[in-house]
Amino acid sequence: APPLSINCVTFPFPLHMSEQQLLKPDEWSYCDYFWADRKDPQGSANISGFEVLLQKQLKGRQMQKEMAEFVRERIRIEEEYAKNLSKLSQIPLAAQEEGTLGEAWAQLKKSLADEAEVHLKFSSKLQSEVEKPLLIFRENFKKDMKKFDHHMADLRKQLTGRNAAVEKARKSLADRQKDLELKTQQLEIKLSSKIEEDIKKARRKSTQAGDDLMRCVDLYNQSQSKWFEEMVTSSLELERLEVERVEMIRQHLCQYTTLRHETDMFNQSTIEPVDKLLRSVDPAKDRELWVKEHKTGELRPVDMDI
Repeated sequence: APPLSINCVTFPFPLHMSEQQLLKPDEWSYCDYFWADRKDPQGSANISGFEVLLQKQLKGRQMQKEMAEFVRERIRIEEEYAKNLSKLSQIPLAAQEEGTLGEAWAQLKKSLADEAEVHLKFSSKLQSEVEKPLLIFRENFKKDMKKFDHHMADLRKQLTGRNAAVEKARKSLADRQKDLELKTQQLEIKLSSKIEEDIKKARRKSTQAGDDLMRCVDLYNQSQSKWFEEMVTSSLELERLEVERVEMIRQHLCQYTTLRHETDMFNQSTIEPVDKLLRSVDPAKDRELWVKEHKTGELRPVDMDI
């Protein structure tokens, strides 16, 4: 069966599909699955498989940007939280509490200031180690994608033009052959040297049209071969960029979780001195201290003598 031409690209007839091997078996590689065009759900036009890959790239960059925005919001919350903790630690509520309980209370208030410090450090590291790297897209990313897009579109346009030339040459050959048949039939009806001359001419034109068709098919095949090669190299490049993007984001999100664990650890350490002092709160000791400072006399009253 002849090959199928779909949107000016020549595919094998379904019966021969099984003869084709994937270029990268078991890899689900971009270079194996985006050869056909897709109907555009929004419009009537077709989207090439390569455009589907480009859209994936652009969406990926947008997602990365939105992740950075999300982290920025987290940084803002941390800064706000730190500011409020710091403010609260300075409020003189219950500052008059005395003794071992007073010490524990003072340490608890101080722990808020320490915790505020921890959250500020966390927010600053989030900014430099997570948000900033996520925001640094590859420079000129959109420009690169446009270049890819235009390059592939140009090759496809050339393929379409050469496909049209093949069709035109095919039609021309059919017309010439029909003309030759007609003249040959005329000769059978009536022999004449003029008709013989006409047949020679018609045969020449028919041969010429056949040569033209072969030349056009040759040019078309060259174009398709070039488009095929560029599709493979370009789609593999896009695949590489996507792997790079996912790895890069994963790495920075891991950094986020590491920083979170550290924050918990440091927060823990701001509480340890409070725990220690709370364990040493001793009502008997407090009473002793308070009595020593505030006693008004140790002599007890006795009965009155007459």
